[in-house]
Amino acid sequence: MPLKKVVICAIVCITDITKDGEKMILKIDFNSDEAIYIQLRNQIIIGIARSSIREGDTLPSVRQMADNIGINMHTVNKAYSVLKQEGFVKLDRRKGAVVSLDVDKIQVLDEMSKDLSVVLARGVCKNVSCEEVHQLVDEIFQSFLRGQMGD
Repeated sequence: MPLKKVVICAIVCITDITKDGEKMILKIDFNSDEAIYIQLRNQIIIGIARSSIREGDTLPSVRQMADNIGINMHTVNKAYSVLKQEGFVKLDRRKGAVVSLDVDKIQVLDEMSKDLSVVLARGVCKNVSCEEVHQLVDEIFQSFLRGQMGD
């Protein structure tokens, strides 16, 4: 009889991710339909938005991240590659993945528009009101701003 994976969610605390020795917490749900590399990418982007990961910080090596989370190195490599393509990190042979925000506001707004279109369409299908969407967006946006200010 094959064994089932009983881990629902791995919460990984990575220390010394930043020069200041701050901790980064990644929440990876092994039972999610969302690919693990996408979850990892999303958690790193959220960390950057909340300023727990800052420009110039070096992410753990592919091997270290894979070992910490308990996933394949190729999965981490794919997440780092996507982050590079999206302008969140630069890959350096000596330093590894370094947070380096390539700011192209027009491109970012275009990508956000595409992502939000699908999310908002789902809300419309479920009868979510415009006011509820605005309130939710304001709450989430403010949580990122508070994270940047150290609250």
